[in-house]
Amino acid sequence: MNTMREVEVVVVGAGQAGLAGAYHLRRSGFEPGRDFVVLDHSPGPGGAWQFRWPSLTYGKVHGMHALPGMELTDADPERPSAEVIREYFDRYERTFDLRVRRPVDVRAVREGPGGRLLVETSDGVWSTRALINATGTWDRPFWPRYPGQETFRGRQLHTAQYPGPEEFAGQRVVVVGGGASGTQHLLEIASYAAATTWVTRRPPVFREGPFDEGAGRAAVALVEERVRQGLPPRSVVSVTGLPLNDAIRQGIEDGVLDRQPMFDRITPTGVDWEDGRHIDADVILWATGFRAAIDHLAPLHLRAPGGGIRMEGTHAAADPRIHLVGYGPSASTIGANRAGRAAVRDIRRWLEREPAAA
Repeated sequence: MNTMREVEVVVVGAGQAGLAGAYHLRRSGFEPGRDFVVLDHSPGPGGAWQFRWPSLTYGKVHGMHALPGMELTDADPERPSAEVIREYFDRYERTFDLRVRRPVDVRAVREGPGGRLLVETSDGVWSTRALINATGTWDRPFWPRYPGQETFRGRQLHTAQYPGPEEFAGQRVVVVGGGASGTQHLLEIASYAAATTWVTRRPPVFREGPFDEGAGRAAVALVEERVRQGLPPRSVVSVTGLPLNDAIRQGIEDGVLDRQPMFDRITPTGVDWEDGRHIDADVILWATGFRAAIDHLAPLHLRAPGGGIRMEGTHAAADPRIHLVGYGPSASTIGANRAGRAAVRDIRRWLEREPAAA
């Protein structure tokens, strides 16, 4: 399409981070449709949550924090989180009249004339003075590469494709990954599968006791330091460890969470270690996390030599017009809310300081 529309701010993504940014824009006096627009490539409300597997009920969700201005109350913990959060986000968008445009794919963000940015999409081009990028990680599942991977005759899938435990009935499953998703998958699959094996690159770290505010600040500080250096961010969750709750304790006691070191190669029938061990497998499930979905920002050349985008607060150090909300230290749900507010505050200052080109 050849249409060109002008706004002050474009928000890319309508998950937790994007909706938080849109809410604070509206609250600050920006009018949706006139002053800012929210573009989302998903088919409906719910962000990445709408794609989660049915067995991930709301009661199993770790740390889903309410969006600003509207609490999520009376949610049934036994309902799938995809349904609960999709309905909540839908109600939120309508309550605050955020007018999210979807499905719209953002293909590239480029330098435009007069100090503006050009946001190229499947729905035409938007010219904007500032950008809130809230694209998260769900669209970039990370698949490690191991020798022999292409020879495996069984099935390989990633957490992003996880269908629920019933599909693994009677199969021998190797689960790769030491995060929350890996342990959740194992605990679900174990009662259906013929056998499960858990492998991780590093020994898992289990966290005893409550995760208080001080521990949370320390974890966020570690991630902040990485993005200040321009290194690819680690998730906040990755530095907090796994909570040692009743389900995890039972999984350890039952032998389901019996961690093995990472295998060295994949064979047609399973996985091998250098010490000669072999385990037959029908399925390899890669619970190996995600990377930031920011390829559309490549034309702006924001990446630092370390491979990440060096950040100052919520904006790219190399370009104060570009705010990354839900990136690095703001990747948690409560962090995304705070970052959305901070980004809008900085954008207002920037727009007031830098008059629009005539």
